[in-house]
Amino acid sequence: MSRFSFLVYSASVASAMSILVEGFSWVCEDVGVGWEALGQWGEGVVRGEPLAGGVGLNQVWSVRVDGRRAVGRLGRRSDADLAWETGLLLHLHRQGMAVPVPLPTTEGRYFADGLVVMSYVEGRPPESAGDWRRVADTLRQLHQLTRGWPQRPGWRSSTDLLHAESGTRVDLGAMPAEGVERCRAAWARLDGRGMSVVHGDPNPGNIRMTADRVTLIDWDEAHLDVPDLDLALPHNAAGLDDEAYDIAAQAKAALDAAVCWDPTGTDPFGAKRLADVRAV
Repeated sequence: MSRFSFLVYSASVASAMSILVEGFSWVCEDVGVGWEALGQWGEGVVRGEPLAGGVGLNQVWSVRVDGRRAVGRLGRRSDADLAWETGLLLHLHRQGMAVPVPLPTTEGRYFADGLVVMSYVEGRPPESAGDWRRVADTLRQLHQLTRGWPQRPGWRSSTDLLHAESGTRVDLGAMPAEGVERCRAAWARLDGRGMSVVHGDPNPGNIRMTADRVTLIDWDEAHLDVPDLDLALPHNAAGLDDEAYDIAAQAKAALDAAVCWDPTGTDPFGAKRLADVRAV
């Protein structure tokens, strides 16, 4: 190899190594950024593996706190938002409802720098019509225990969106005007009803069942709204009459569309849910 060729080869290797090291550093930083707060739960806390469901706004990982399996969720929610969510879960836990229980830091706080650590919940998703009836009973327990609960900071109920244009995860201005008209027509059918906390996303992946309990996990979309939004369940497990089920299903599809709308089209879920909302 000539001296010139050797110099070119050496420069190419050095450049490639630099890119590899830089890329590796970026990956490490991306995975670990923000998780420094985990140390506030004690010196022996260990972060394990990413868990299914840790997408979008949050990173969700298995962790161990004092040797016990737990779940850490890191996101960009405000302190006021996290105080509302952790306060709700602690209230439900004290009332005897099965929920992921927020674990305090060594200083007694239930969140730090966007990080929440909760107890790990064992179980399986619902499968049969009987399973879903148990889920409906659990959702109704939630609704009964949270009448008069304050709204999650920054959020809007479906009936608020009859007049408001935006909330924490909603921007109706980004949606097609005709689609907004359809959504508001669906929400108008709920107007005047009582409010409670709704889970907001009771899909099979957010439910853990055992022989003696049903636990709802992933409370990221919980907020104050009309309870029937939670009750358009498979097998009509909540036992709604035909009209009530249609009202609930249409209003829920409209809310899903508004919350999940992606104007770039990268995530098609919002558009698919909007297609489920009938024309006015």
